[in-house]
Amino acid sequence: MKRRGILNHRIMDTIARMGHGDLLVVADAGLPIPAEVERIDIALIRGVPDFLTVLDAVLDELVVEEVVLAQEMSAVSPELEDKVRQRISQPITRIAHEEFKQLTKKAIAVIRTGECTSYANIILKSGVNFREV
Repeated sequence: MKRRGILNHRIMDTIARMGHGDLLVVADAGLPIPAEVERIDIALIRGVPDFLTVLDAVLDELVVEEVVLAQEMSAVSPELEDKVRQRISQPITRIAHEEFKQLTKKAIAVIRTGECTSYANIILKSGVNFREV
């Protein structure tokens, strides 16, 4: 049994399969998930698990080189955006929410949380953990 970190086998398997440039989405309860994209639904009840808890767990496991947020997050959920920015040191790309939803079609998977805050969605672009020798 794993000692720490993410215990959900589907999330861990997805992260382990990801290569450089692959996309993983952590989403609120309402984001439409394209039929062709793997859905990892961990929503239990309203707010559980919350977006930030899941994001923190994924960030501990995944090498991230870039993130994508909906532009609308700044105006509608500024407190959440501030909390996201505190966790992210990588470049942030902002796109319209409609474009965000289209980009989810290219994701390896969407992790659906129980979050019910508007625009609580993020796309994580996988990096590599190579070091120059």
